[in-house]
Amino acid sequence: MQLGMGSAVETLCGQAYGAHKYEMLGIYLQRSAVLLTATGIPLTLIYIFSKPLLILLGESETIASAAGIFVYGLIPQIFAYAANFPIQKFLQSQSVIFPSAYISGGVLVVHLLLSWIAIYKLGWGLLGASLVLSLSWWVLVGAQFVYILVSGRFKHTWNGFSLQAFSGLWEFFKLSIASAVMLCLETWYYQILVLIAGLLKDAETALDSLTVCMTISGWVFMISVGFNAAASVRVSNELGAGHPKSASFSVVAVTLSSFIIALALAIAVLLLRHVMSYAFTGGSTVADAVAELSPFLAISILLNGVQPVLSGVAVGCGWQAFVAYVNVGCYYFIGIPLGCVLGFKLDFGVKGIWSGMIGGTLIQTSILLWVTFRTDWNKEVEKATKRLNIWDNIEKPLLKD
Repeated sequence: MQLGMGSAVETLCGQAYGAHKYEMLGIYLQRSAVLLTATGIPLTLIYIFSKPLLILLGESETIASAAGIFVYGLIPQIFAYAANFPIQKFLQSQSVIFPSAYISGGVLVVHLLLSWIAIYKLGWGLLGASLVLSLSWWVLVGAQFVYILVSGRFKHTWNGFSLQAFSGLWEFFKLSIASAVMLCLETWYYQILVLIAGLLKDAETALDSLTVCMTISGWVFMISVGFNAAASVRVSNELGAGHPKSASFSVVAVTLSSFIIALALAIAVLLLRHVMSYAFTGGSTVADAVAELSPFLAISILLNGVQPVLSGVAVGCGWQAFVAYVNVGCYYFIGIPLGCVLGFKLDFGVKGIWSGMIGGTLIQTSILLWVTFRTDWNKEVEKATKRLNIWDNIEKPLLKD
């Protein structure tokens, strides 16, 4: 949810950077951090009462207790997220990518070392593991923020902390919550697939094979996430700069690049369908089940080569609310019900469930394709200019004071 809310920074920072309104980027970063910190308070309450909530949902006392201990140590991580996601979007909107990657790699090494010490040397168990995870996230936040302060690359976009971060919060919240809903609906969709598959008659084999497929799909999806960020940054920058043709060209270039890579990976999945499961398990039963699901995995990879890119375009344009409505209709009113009918009523099992959910994704992707490639980019430039002017007007009274 916090990652989704941080997408509002992508839209506004990207367009402001393209329009050369550099001083606004730091304000947007701080404003998003304020909202995400406030969001962290109710999330903290959920973490605190996670044990009774899990028991209420039917989990055993043992599992609920272990989970409760683990999430206590993750409470500081919530507020690290509140700073990290806006910082990442702030950097991405200026096409600053590699420093974050290098910092993340360094923090990962530190995290592995500290986790080993906490768990195996100090014997802190689950609580130690989660506390180290929270600490690592705060180290990541601190390192990125120090980079912003000392690198010299952000002297125009970061002018220090400002009370202006507390102005216009309601308008910023509306865009942030639309972004969160859009991302959450997409993320939960395939997680629901696994939950529904657990209700099948031969649930163990279905879940094992589906887990292998979802793991592979998740790895491939990370490539699409990169194209998602690229699409968001390029489109928002070009719209802010008043370059409609460049924005349109960026959409075509990123979408085609992502689709070609997805096509190659989908073909690889089909060619390796009888052996790829052995990277995860040695069982022939699961291997056969994975081979049968491979065509569905290949189709999902193809769709995931396009859909995340279009979502990135939507973020760059500020269409988050529209995409949220599309996701609700296609995923939860078409995909999941259709999957349940095919899987349970018509007894197609996990293939039926996945087919229905692919149908929902296909309709959603088709709608986004139709909307994106029929877009009047000149009008989008006008909307971006209007949006930035509205935010600029919000700042001016405080500047006068």
